[in-house]
Amino acid sequence: MDFGTAIGLLAGLGIIGIGVWRGGGDLYWFFSFNSIMIVLGGTLAATLVNYPLKNVLGLFKVLKNVFTDEDYSYQNWIDELVEKAEKARKSGIMSLEADLDKISNKFLRNGIELAINERDAGRLRTYLNLELSNIVRRHSNGQEIFFYMGAYAPAFGMLGTVMGLIIMMNNFSGGNGATIDTIEFDVAKKFAELLSGMGLALITTFYGVLLSNLVFLPIGGKLKRKSEEELMLKNIIVEGIISIHAKEHPLLIREKLMTFVPQSKRQEIK
Repeated sequence: MDFGTAIGLLAGLGIIGIGVWRGGGDLYWFFSFNSIMIVLGGTLAATLVNYPLKNVLGLFKVLKNVFTDEDYSYQNWIDELVEKAEKARKSGIMSLEADLDKISNKFLRNGIELAINERDAGRLRTYLNLELSNIVRRHSNGQEIFFYMGAYAPAFGMLGTVMGLIIMMNNFSGGNGATIDTIEFDVAKKFAELLSGMGLALITTFYGVLLSNLVFLPIGGKLKRKSEEELMLKNIIVEGIISIHAKEHPLLIREKLMTFVPQSKRQEIK
């Protein structure tokens, strides 16, 4: 469980709630079903127009990655690759076939299996890079949807506000083509209704900005960070498999793989 996401969302809502309370407001002023419907419904509708239905339905599967914490331990995977390199150097790469069922990482397992069956190093690298490119494309699709939703939400918030102001002004003037000169009304009451309606109209913008900057854009950003970490690990695996296939010395393989690791984490691996 990645508690950072949950803590961030709760902290953001808490800060807003405290701000409303300290400002002398009531939280129920900021609840409007119509505003939520316009912002969320409009954002989802625009997303459906922009993306195929299967991509939008797949958001729930992507969303769970935001709340789960993957262990991208470079040290463990580099150690495992070096171990496989030592075995392949002593007994041949075919000896790794017996270890395939014990490898938990699917990408590593498939890569080693491919290295066992493919003699040409160039084709092996091409296949592995192609698989890596497909992973990047899938990750980018999930991130992109949330970034677009982050752009749509404020726009529909503003749209809802404009709609609310139009309705409010028409009600203020009497509607149905009537003019202020032909209507008798209590000025104080009408201005109270006007101010109340204006506040309600602005709530839609509030929801649009809130959902964009606290939910959609941060989720897209977290997915991007997680994708970068996963791709870093997979790049390490690709180079490790290529090196094992080329029968390089395990010590040289370790040094090569360490170049992929950020300088701040190299000390941990050593």
